[in-house]
Amino acid sequence: MLPDYAAIGVGAPILLTLLRLVQGLALGGEWGGGLLLAVEYAPKNRRGFYGAVPQLGALLGLALGNIVTIGARAVFPEEAFTSFGWRIPFLLSGVLLVVGLWIRARIDETPSFRKVRAEGTTQKLPIATVLKHHWREVLISTGAKFVETSTFFIFATFSLSYAASFGYDFGAVLAFVLVGAIIGIGGMLFYGALSDRIGRKKVFLGGSIAVAIFIFPYMAMLSSGNLWVAGAAIVISFAVIWPSYGSLIGTVLAENFAPEIRYTGASLGYQVGAAIVGGPAPLIATALLAAFMGSWIPVALFVVFCAIIGFISVAFVKVRHNEELDV
Repeated sequence: MLPDYAAIGVGAPILLTLLRLVQGLALGGEWGGGLLLAVEYAPKNRRGFYGAVPQLGALLGLALGNIVTIGARAVFPEEAFTSFGWRIPFLLSGVLLVVGLWIRARIDETPSFRKVRAEGTTQKLPIATVLKHHWREVLISTGAKFVETSTFFIFATFSLSYAASFGYDFGAVLAFVLVGAIIGIGGMLFYGALSDRIGRKKVFLGGSIAVAIFIFPYMAMLSSGNLWVAGAAIVISFAVIWPSYGSLIGTVLAENFAPEIRYTGASLGYQVGAAIVGGPAPLIATALLAAFMGSWIPVALFVVFCAIIGFISVAFVKVRHNEELDV
């Protein structure tokens, strides 16, 4: 609903940036709360599965966004879609906001937090406690987020613009993303359940290795000039690769912190990692393409770098599956 640059000049990007900042702060608080509701209520032998459920929001949101965007593009002519039709999917998301507020208003605090409050161990300024005494856990959480967030935005955002440069039909590319996201929902539940059986660290580290290897054929397939080959790469990325660690990032972070600072610690690591390489990932990839005359190899190496950071970080995470969370 913002006026554009033609209407208010430089005020338009300034307002957009400020609103996105506020949105990011809100997401930082909301994500942590939603995650801990799932993880702290979960039985100790099902935390991976339960923790994967709030992470479904990433792929469900991607799927819903693509559905309404594809619908808007079908309803509006190209010129109308470019001028105002693209705003319709964003306005429709207001319905989800109302539903989310209604659900949140009816949910009680988790057993872990009620126990902390009853024992009088709540922190007056938890972020200060986290940064002073738990900075190692924050670094681990931020590093774990590197691989999860960078690859999501590479697959979901950068790939769209990169694919467009090869002349693929944009609607068809969106459809492949939609198919991958829908299949990936089942993949996330599978990996979450698998982590309860063999351990979250093994699954997460395996996923980090997999994406570091897969990114090379992925970029080659996108660059093939064949729509179906490119589409297969996109579907595999969301259906098989990203869920192997995207489903576990929340549970891994939650198990990394004590209950009295878990909300703040997990949210801080999650959002700092997202700020460093999440949102900027498509910009970094685009800049690398420009700097290296269109070669995708540097983009792939950037993803490998993020995977290595994620691998090293999660290697230091405490193994907590099948253990009581607050002992």
